[in-house]
Amino acid sequence: MLNRVLYTHVPVSDQDEALAYYTEVLGLEKRVDNPVPEGPRFLTVGVRGQDLSLVLWPGEPAVAEPAFGRAPAIYTLETDDCERAYAELSARGVRFVTGVLEFPWGRVAVFEDPDGNRLQIREGR
Repeated sequence: MLNRVLYTHVPVSDQDEALAYYTEVLGLEKRVDNPVPEGPRFLTVGVRGQDLSLVLWPGEPAVAEPAFGRAPAIYTLETDDCERAYAELSARGVRFVTGVLEFPWGRVAVFEDPDGNRLQIREGR
């Protein structure tokens, strides 16, 4: 009956700035950029080769309840080398709020987009 998750929304204050950040800084691809009658445009980005898209939609940043002393990331981007991705993204201006953290199941590093949405890169074992 249900086939897949197609997209999820990321609240942003400025769609053009968010598009530049998610494509030029994080390296995601722009997928859809369609006007919506009497409203903001429907703007999506995603990881090349993957169906799931993030809709960059005007709104307040999403804030999750803190766990283990910090607010968790609301979006996770998989990488095959967390240390390398951390270094490359840091060089592009990504604001990390943690270093690379080690867990029994893998590594993560948490960062914030320009609107304060928390994301993380993750390398599984």
